[in-house]
Amino acid sequence: MPIPEDVTGDEIDKDVRQELQSLPKTLAEDVAKNLVMVARLIDEDPEGAYGYSKVALRLASRVAAVREAAGFAAYANQKYNEALAEFRAARRMTGSVELWPVMADCERGLGRPEKALDMAGAPEVHKLDKAGQVEMRLVAAGARRDMGQLDAAIVTLQSPELASNSVQPWTARLRYAYADALLAAGREREAREWFAKAVEADRDGSTDASDRLAELDGVEFVDALAEDAAAEDAEAAEATEATEATEAVESTEAVESPEAVESTDASPEDGDKD
Repeated sequence: MPIPEDVTGDEIDKDVRQELQSLPKTLAEDVAKNLVMVARLIDEDPEGAYGYSKVALRLASRVAAVREAAGFAAYANQKYNEALAEFRAARRMTGSVELWPVMADCERGLGRPEKALDMAGAPEVHKLDKAGQVEMRLVAAGARRDMGQLDAAIVTLQSPELASNSVQPWTARLRYAYADALLAAGREREAREWFAKAVEADRDGSTDASDRLAELDGVEFVDALAEDAAAEDAEAAEATEATEATEAVESTEAVESPEAVESTDASPEDGDKD
C-alpha cells in the first residue's frame, strides 16, 4: 500500500522504535511507516488502517507492537475474533496485562458477555493502572447491559472515579456511560444530570454528551449548511424549470412560424385565381 511522502516512520513512539531495532534497518523503516499509517487512519478510515496493519504484520509478525497494532485495527473494524487473537499474541510476547480490558471487550463483541465478566473479576485487573481499571469497569458495565442487567450495570459504574470532581482522561467517558445506563433504566432526570457532568469533562469532544443532553432538553439543531445547500438546490431547480419553459415556448413558435408564412403566401394566389 502507498505511503505518503510526509511519513518517515520517525513519528512512532520511542518504545515501539526500540522494539523495531531487532529488525534490519530498511525493514524496520518500512514497518514503522506502516504503523504510522495505522495510527493516522484508525479513527477516520478503519479499513485503510486495517490494510496497513496487514502489511506490517506480514513484514514483522514477531514484533509485539505490530501484533498490538494489528489487533486494534481489527478491533476498529469489528473483527473481534481476529483482534482477540492478535491481542493474545502481543500479551504472550510482552507479559503485560495492559490489553486485558480490550480483550474482554472483544469477548463482548463475540457475544460472550459472561466471559467478559469473568475477565473483569480476574487477578489481572489488579495489575492494571488506574486508567486500565476504569476501562475494565466500563467493559464490565457494558457486559451487564448486554445481559439485560441494567441495575447491575449502573452499580458497576458507581465508583470513586465517578464521584470524583477531578477531571481525568477517562472522566467524560465514565460519566457518559453512567448517564446512558441511567437513561436506559428510565431514570431520565438523573441521566440528564450526568450527561451535563460528562459535557463539563469532555474537553476534546470524545463523546456526544452535548447532543444527548440537548435531546433530553428537547432542543433540535438545525444544520445551516444543509439548509443553504437545500436552498441552492431549489434555486437551481427553479432556474432549470424556467429555462426549459422558455426553450419550449421558443420551440413552439419556431414550429408555428412556417405555417403562418404559407398561409400569408397563399392568399394572393387564391385572389389571382378568382
